[in-house]
Amino acid sequence: MLIGYARTSTVEQAAGLVAQRRDLLASGCEEVFEEQVSSVQRREELEKVLRFIRKGDTLVVTKLDRLARSVPDLVKITQRLEEKGASLRILDMNLDTSTPTGRLLLNLVGSIAQFEREIMLERQREGISKAQSEGKYKGRAATARAKADEVLALRRQGKGATEIAALTGMGRASVYRIIGDALS
Repeated sequence: MLIGYARTSTVEQAAGLVAQRRDLLASGCEEVFEEQVSSVQRREELEKVLRFIRKGDTLVVTKLDRLARSVPDLVKITQRLEEKGASLRILDMNLDTSTPTGRLLLNLVGSIAQFEREIMLERQREGISKAQSEGKYKGRAATARAKADEVLALRRQGKGATEIAALTGMGRASVYRIIGDALS
């Protein structure tokens, strides 16, 4: 059975998800799991796919970066597939790990992809550093501190951190930090 997995990083990339689904179905996938979540977050649908897949099945993705965020991540995923007797197919590379050549190419391509990502992040850090030194980059505006008065007012009303976080749209850690700063 061919099982597809599609992922985009954000909900704004809906067209990308539609295109992936179309390509996966066109390639013969009988089931398609999809999600809109960053690769650094927990990918629930990927976990479902890896639990669902059976011996002889093939996991199909349109591109390698839709599946794995790094070589170690790719290795873990392919090991889980191998343990179940399943293989991986990457459409845009015409790569299939059911063959020895496919497995070799996957490892090479995964290493190159990780290298490219690390180089991109290095350039990004350099650009941010340069912009900061020129006074052009201030970073993200602090949103939690701007809501400190609201957090403390809700706390005085007897609300807990989880409820305050939900009401203000901020993380619990930020709520705890504001409350802690107010106590010290």
